[in-house]
Amino acid sequence: MAGFPWLPGVHPAPNIQDAADIYELENLAADPEQRLEKAMWAIASWEDAVLLDLGAGTGFHLARFHARARHVIAVEPHDPSRLRAMERVARLGLERVSVMTGSAERLLLAHSSIDVAHARFAYFFGPGSEAGLDELRRVIRPGGTAFIIDNDWHHGTFAGWLRRSSWCKHLDPEASEPFWNAQGFAVTRVASEWRFQNRADLEAVLRIEFPPDLAPQLLAEVSGSRVDYGYCLYHRRY
Repeated sequence: MAGFPWLPGVHPAPNIQDAADIYELENLAADPEQRLEKAMWAIASWEDAVLLDLGAGTGFHLARFHARARHVIAVEPHDPSRLRAMERVARLGLERVSVMTGSAERLLLAHSSIDVAHARFAYFFGPGSEAGLDELRRVIRPGGTAFIIDNDWHHGTFAGWLRRSSWCKHLDPEASEPFWNAQGFAVTRVASEWRFQNRADLEAVLRIEFPPDLAPQLLAEVSGSRVDYGYCLYHRRY
């Protein structure tokens, strides 16, 4: 993600940026009963609200938010992903969605202009994300809510896989929840799953999410095309 000196805090996301079509399969399989959205809605609904989807990627979640929100603003720094999000918005006729550039640390939005913010596996991975939290504090209206979704490192098959991945060695799973608690966020654990249409789709996704020496081992450890998966939904009202 070089070439963004004016957008600080941009992190590479090779799983979606280098393999967008396979990542689409992952999004289709993830949380099939939409338990995350139901948990969010119970905390703070986005009925007639202005919702920010921060790190929106190719825009997979925009249609769900558009169904109830007054307006959805999708912010994505990666140019090809943002273009795919724009194409999706046009194809689905999402008239109340705007797609724009920006980053967690530089949102091109007015102060106190957002009712609900949503970031899913984007930038906010615990310690080191303070600058992005400052930006959220700036753009969220008093009484507004931020939702940050990350992996639950302590529950479920996927959590065990993450702990075995050399790609995750730089992350400290024990530091995350204390960090969010210190930042004023509560946590709601959401037990869900990946539910793929077939084994081939599961294998393809494992190959973009895990090192090449580990992915075949993980595939061999699960029968069928379902994997239990836990999320941490961090949330704060401002």
